[in-house]
Amino acid sequence: MRAANTLNHLTRQILTGLLIVCGMQAAQAHDPGLSTATIKLQADRIEAVLGFSIVDTGELVDLDKDRDGKLSREELAEASAELQLKGPKALDIKLDGQLVPATNSRCQFDASDNASVLLIFPSRSFTNLVIRSKWLALLPPGHRQFVSLQGPNGEVLSERLLSANSDSLTIEINPAEIKTPAAATSTSVADFLVMGVKHIWTGYDHLLFLFGLLLVARNFIASVKIITCFTIAHSLTLAVATLSLVTISSRIVEPLIAASIVYVGVENLLRGDDPKGRWLLTFGFGLIHGFGFALVLRELGVGANGSGLAVPLVSFNLGVEVGQIAIAALALPVIWKLREKPAFVSKWIPACSVAVTALGSYWLVQRIWFSAV
Repeated sequence: MRAANTLNHLTRQILTGLLIVCGMQAAQAHDPGLSTATIKLQADRIEAVLGFSIVDTGELVDLDKDRDGKLSREELAEASAELQLKGPKALDIKLDGQLVPATNSRCQFDASDNASVLLIFPSRSFTNLVIRSKWLALLPPGHRQFVSLQGPNGEVLSERLLSANSDSLTIEINPAEIKTPAAATSTSVADFLVMGVKHIWTGYDHLLFLFGLLLVARNFIASVKIITCFTIAHSLTLAVATLSLVTISSRIVEPLIAASIVYVGVENLLRGDDPKGRWLLTFGFGLIHGFGFALVLRELGVGANGSGLAVPLVSFNLGVEVGQIAIAALALPVIWKLREKPAFVSKWIPACSVAVTALGSYWLVQRIWFSAV
């Protein structure tokens, strides 16, 4: 009797913890905290293109002025004009310690309503360049900006992730032979690796999808098949989407991810324990989740113009896999241990599946009908 009570108590803790964690960001499971800055050095000027997701753009200017939950062409045009006016204050650029003001600013929105701000700075021969991203202080805590500094021919000179607490990049330039600091690439690898880990750890919809799948996996082999299929599938679509070989709007991808969670929860209830062909289902839905991962990189302009793409793509995906394996390594032994108890299989697996279905349904409704932008 004591063992049964202990089992029930532990199971309640797991379920309660899952719901609390998922509920922390029920309205938005993805962290929109990444923007881009592509800065190209020319002989007589410096061109900077800043890219912001529609969510982060809303932190910089008021987008939905009539509060109807939709963005009209007039509202986007007004926001574009406002961003163009504010643009020169987005970056501070110093050449050999001298502040250089921007002489031109333009803004436009793409098909997904993501904003691009173009800034032009006059330039001359210099040996020390300091770039400070001032808009980071206006964005939510934890926001990161991927800065890619390029030479006249598009060659990458330096890549760095900036934040509000570390908002500047300094590089020494040899006018005769431009050299990249040796630490720049390795720092970028580490930064995107950590970002990938954090994204999967805070990607509660992805985690809930995996939880629903692994909940009915009876053994190690079944779990390995599920994790492997999910990894292969989302790695494929993460690559093709980030390379812009296939483009799908977040307004389609995000509801589909929520729908995949609902499907898994319902299938657990209808087909019972360890349904056949689960690996094929995992692969199919993993392709959709890969587009969700790619939104973090592609829609925000990482790798724009074909440059600076390999390091973010590989490092971010590797971080996702590391974070995913770490979570599975912690959760699976607990699930397998609980599965030894008949009460867990007969009562708590269905209860957890109902919770998965309910939360997936909430996200689905929220992303289709109540997403403001």
